[in-house]
Amino acid sequence: MGNQRQMTDSQTQQANAWLKPGQVRDLRRAAQREETPAYLRDRNETIVALMYDTGLRVGELVALDVGHLYLDGDEPYLALPADIQKDYPTNRSPRYTEIRLGVDEATYDTPSRLRSYLRHRWKESPALFPSRQRDRMTTEAVRHMIRALAEAADVRPHTLTGRRGDPSDVTPHVLRHSVGYRMLHDEDGYTLYDVRNRLRHATIRTTEKVYDHFDRV
Repeated sequence: MGNQRQMTDSQTQQANAWLKPGQVRDLRRAAQREETPAYLRDRNETIVALMYDTGLRVGELVALDVGHLYLDGDEPYLALPADIQKDYPTNRSPRYTEIRLGVDEATYDTPSRLRSYLRHRWKESPALFPSRQRDRMTTEAVRHMIRALAEAADVRPHTLTGRRGDPSDVTPHVLRHSVGYRMLHDEDGYTLYDVRNRLRHATIRTTEKVYDHFDRV
């Protein structure tokens, strides 16, 4: 029972935590620190950039292949297959979901970051984000990397209680919530329905449960 309670509290804390754009910028800078092996720096920064742009779940991120990216057109996008999305596939699912990649100040031009990363990848693999030991990173490896960047940069997430969290509280899910916060606070004209579409919640109720509070912070 104690472990179940601890897990519930941790999940609640993550659901109520987010980073502001400057803090995400600090994570990206930390990814390029000299202590990190050179061949991992671009990979780690690109992961932060892509998650903060798209709001991908960590399980979706590690399942991405290079072939899911379309970076050459006027509006670069990610074609996210239905079978790797949390709430799909269903009998009404589209074959894939197109997620437009940001080219503005808020997302620091994600397509350019991806192009640079792909040009200099140290390891050829169909997987977009390989690891040193495997062809594809695990979800736990991404969580560990994000936490390490937050600790290196001393990034402390904001919470609805008004207190600041610890760097160890920064997770891929906190980055996902940060996308909703950015859309509602730092970009003009977005509504909860836009957040729902970006984060691909199954219903608007899921969006309202968390992000209606964000809209009033």
